[in-house]
Amino acid sequence: MTNQNQEIIPYFEKLDRGFFMDTHKEFAYLDEAIPIGHDQTISQPSLVLEMTLALNLQPQSKVFEIGTGSGFQTALLAAFSDSVYTIERIESLYIRAKKRLKEADFVNIHFKLDDGSTGWEEHAPYDRIMVTAAAAQIPPELIDQLAIGGKMIIPVGTPFLQELLLIEKNEDGGIHTEVLNEVRFVPLKGKYE
Repeated sequence: MTNQNQEIIPYFEKLDRGFFMDTHKEFAYLDEAIPIGHDQTISQPSLVLEMTLALNLQPQSKVFEIGTGSGFQTALLAAFSDSVYTIERIESLYIRAKKRLKEADFVNIHFKLDDGSTGWEEHAPYDRIMVTAAAAQIPPELIDQLAIGGKMIIPVGTPFLQELLLIEKNEDGGIHTEVLNEVRFVPLKGKYE
């Protein structure tokens, strides 16, 4: 485990999941996905941690997150990277997450209200990409926006079951894919539903 990952675990354990929830706060301590409205969920904490550790964040990392949602995952990414570019397609979730994260004094997060299924090309390439919704296939646009040596986490599969993939871009631009787990995420809306 890298030094950075050793620091993530205690930070994560102190991170108040309830702060990122408007309803069902009494269930914040449970290790399960909780609805946050609009058919979206705040992911189970153990999975958020697993995905974050698998990215192997570095202090200089520029991270792209698809699916800001509640902002819970965003906060974890922002605390351990140089900058986070996060995109959310549902306006009310976008507004609430942006307000929360600013209240929490994060200054290295850049927000966008849009469909993130084809990335955010304007700020590419990204050292790390975190996709928090399930795609039917790996969007080639995200591979293109991943930096050489970069890592991406993405759930890929059917609406009912996906494989959580860790994708790494080699020095020659080739792709190495590893299956980390079987998961069930809400669908990635847009081009790759």
